[in-house]
Amino acid sequence: MTARPANAHQARLLRLLRDGGPNSRAQLGDQVDLSRSKLAVEVDRLLETGLVVADGLAASRGGRRSHNIRLAPGLRFLGVDIGATSIDVAVTNAELEVLGHINHPMDVREGPVAIFEQVLAMAAKLRASGLAEGFDGAGIGVPGPVRFPEGVPVAPPIMPGWDGFPVREALSQELGCPVMVDNDVNLMAMGEQHAGVARSVADFLCVKIGTGIGCGIVVGGEVHRGTTGSAGDIGHIQVEPEGRPCACGNKGCLEAHFSGAALARDAEDAARTGRSPELADRLAGSGRLAASDVAAAAAAGDATALDLIREGGNRTGQVIAGLVSFFNPGLVVIGGGVTGLGHTLLAAIRTQVYRQSLPLATGNLPIVLGELGPAAGVIGGARLISDHLFSPA
Repeated sequence: MTARPANAHQARLLRLLRDGGPNSRAQLGDQVDLSRSKLAVEVDRLLETGLVVADGLAASRGGRRSHNIRLAPGLRFLGVDIGATSIDVAVTNAELEVLGHINHPMDVREGPVAIFEQVLAMAAKLRASGLAEGFDGAGIGVPGPVRFPEGVPVAPPIMPGWDGFPVREALSQELGCPVMVDNDVNLMAMGEQHAGVARSVADFLCVKIGTGIGCGIVVGGEVHRGTTGSAGDIGHIQVEPEGRPCACGNKGCLEAHFSGAALARDAEDAARTGRSPELADRLAGSGRLAASDVAAAAAAGDATALDLIREGGNRTGQVIAGLVSFFNPGLVVIGGGVTGLGHTLLAAIRTQVYRQSLPLATGNLPIVLGELGPAAGVIGGARLISDHLFSPA
């Protein structure tokens, strides 16, 4: 993709076609503040760039029938979601429909060189399958703070060896296309906004509970990253003044008390001390426990597993209650690997938020699980790069 929109009107038209699919000139005219003649000029210029193509005649609205316009069907975006313990890579079309999606388990602590070798191998596999001749752009998510304009991770607590690594520059050279980099929870929020549970909400919070805990903040339909890109790092809000040591160097952080790693540690302690026969059996069988084991034990009625989930949900809910009181969102989305704990976790979070935040903030506040699962991050990655490319150069 070499062409870019020449002005804000063209950028608006491209995003409308991305988010709403093929549309007629007349219907596009209903959504933009342009005269009919000016709209015709801008659409014709986009047709000349090859970013959009004619797509047959639209249904009649009386009088001469309008032509449908759609984004070029050959455009391809790569979405990459690097988590703490796995990598998701997908290729989408210009409307951000996922055409192919690959997941590969891998520890982010293996470092950027090993991780990106795997990402490139996965991208090559998708390309070889015939889904894309090449990529017009790529959006990458990483599980740590990112200095957004440069696409560089900054002192990420669970990513040793990544501090200052030029992710955007390195991958752009390897893939041969523009690349944008962001925190993984921001991509999850963008994915749920585009194709998930937050489609019709302009102001919402998207909380990801996995190996770490983060929060995507969407204000007026746009991700709020803060001055330096670290907005939403709620996993390092203190919940216990003299609590457990955290990977960030502080004590008592939410992430140290409830995350995938913290929950696994607490579950193994419960198994070894005899407080949970169900978890003890699972530990004996596999030698280690994960959040999924706690979910399975809770589903089997294990009281200790249920208590661990409720306690973690209560702590998380306390933090979210503060955010709700401060931000007054229209929706709170809960996602990430630990959401396999399901409605026991959700109920504990809801209880704390509805109890602690003011009725005006919570009276019509849905707190729900995300719809898209692992696809949220890769769709968000494609959305991130398309936002960049569908902006005036």
